[in-house]
Amino acid sequence: MLLFDNLAKAAKDFFVEDDAAAPAAATPAPLPSPTPLAVSPTGAPAQAEQRHLDHMAQLLAADHDFGAYLKIVKSLTGSGMAGPLLYQTAFNAYSAVTGHDLPALLASADRLAQTLADDRARVLARHRQKLGETAPPPGTPPSPLAQLAGQEAQLQATVADLTRQLAERGQQLATAQQALAAERQKAQGALASYELAQAAAAAEVQAHRQATQSFLMAPSSDKPLTTNQQ
Repeated sequence: MLLFDNLAKAAKDFFVEDDAAAPAAATPAPLPSPTPLAVSPTGAPAQAEQRHLDHMAQLLAADHDFGAYLKIVKSLTGSGMAGPLLYQTAFNAYSAVTGHDLPALLASADRLAQTLADDRARVLARHRQKLGETAPPPGTPPSPLAQLAGQEAQLQATVADLTRQLAERGQQLATAQQALAAERQKAQGALASYELAQAAAAAEVQAHRQATQSFLMAPSSDKPLTTNQQ
């Protein structure tokens, strides 16, 4: 890659064609980017993390075809070059070293795009394993996130079961309270009935006792005389 670095620095002087000789190539449209992962607004980062940027840079640097061509393009862009002149100069430099023509360069771009797509598919598969959506490879323990998700599901099931049991116990408690209130009312009614009967009996006994005492324990002068006739 050092050769490409040196070539990119010298390309402006050695590989620039005249405007009349250079084909009027339109600025290529950027490659369509894959649909990003759906991330909640609260968890969406403002920009990519540096480790992810470094990973993408490594993938591009590892490609010695279109990745090297991109490096030349970026180097020339830093020198102020732009438009058709930029890409023609970069292609001239790239072709001078590799001997590749334009169709070969575009084919290498497709391969690099596929490399990026394959890398994304690999990351997505690993991401789904982390979330517990797919099973990990045999012999691999579940990810901490998957373990927490399983723990959450287990606790939710436990809470749901306890809630159901609590509702059942609450119904049983209400039934028991109703039965207790009915039995208390019944017992109070029985006691009140007994008190009435007992009070009546006690009053009757007291009345007859007083009558007995009054009539049988009167003074002797008041007693009626009884005679025995022969």
